[in-house]
Amino acid sequence: MAVDVDLRLVRYFTVVAAHGNFRRAAAALHVAQPSLSRQIQQLEKLLGVRLFERTRQGSDLTAAGEAFLAEAHELLQVAERAVNQARAADASGALEIGYTGNLLVTPAVRQLRRHGHQARTRHLPQSDVASALLDGRVDVAVTRLPLSAAGLCLAVLYEHPRVLVVPTWHRLAGKESVRLDDFADELLVRHPDPQMDAFWRIDPRPDGRPAPAGPIADTVEDKLELVAAGEALTLAPAGYLAMPRPDLTFVPVDGLAPCVVVAASRARDARPAVEHFLAIATALLHAA
Repeated sequence: MAVDVDLRLVRYFTVVAAHGNFRRAAAALHVAQPSLSRQIQQLEKLLGVRLFERTRQGSDLTAAGEAFLAEAHELLQVAERAVNQARAADASGALEIGYTGNLLVTPAVRQLRRHGHQARTRHLPQSDVASALLDGRVDVAVTRLPLSAAGLCLAVLYEHPRVLVVPTWHRLAGKESVRLDDFADELLVRHPDPQMDAFWRIDPRPDGRPAPAGPIADTVEDKLELVAAGEALTLAPAGYLAMPRPDLTFVPVDGLAPCVVVAASRARDARPAVEHFLAIATALLHAA
């Protein structure tokens, strides 16, 4: 009997198999762990076999899982080759260009079109960038690190220093600059994505201590509301708050690694339009 297999589920399976742990796999895929567990259960139901056995150390492949893994990798590679070959054969196909946050891609898109390439843009949540690239919804994406780089190529475009966003009445408001020690005991807004959360809350701290955990927020608007209400502070890229709320201000932070902006593409996508966009983005897209 024919079985219709969702390639997204197959890719999720290979990532869990590689990590041997649902929590680490969920972090790499930028999805919630309960959602990932449901996706794997859906694949197991579709196949009619159990793919993983849960253990205290993580998740081990069953005999059926081991048998499926090699074919799963081959299936994903064949699908990727088929997509790339179809797109390469269609010279009229538009390049799908993703971007996140307030990052501008217009100069590069305009230049790409002047060189005869069709292009469409799509705004993406930061947590969806890797998945959107790997499942073909976008061909390239301009985004900020951190980003899971498995299966992707990253071209560094520019950097933004990080700033601390505080209420205007806060003790650090108006400072010329601060260091991590100045707000080490302050609660910082948490991110749903573990990789993003570690970067923006500096967790763990350089001395190994965990960062104080503030309330969690999904959107920029919710994050700023928490800061304005005095429930937590947050770090952000310089320039991200081009039109800040009147009750918020930002303070430059010395001694932190900057936020890096990259152009990401699939590792084996060597189409001329993709390479052309990456070259144009590197030449034209700079920090505001």
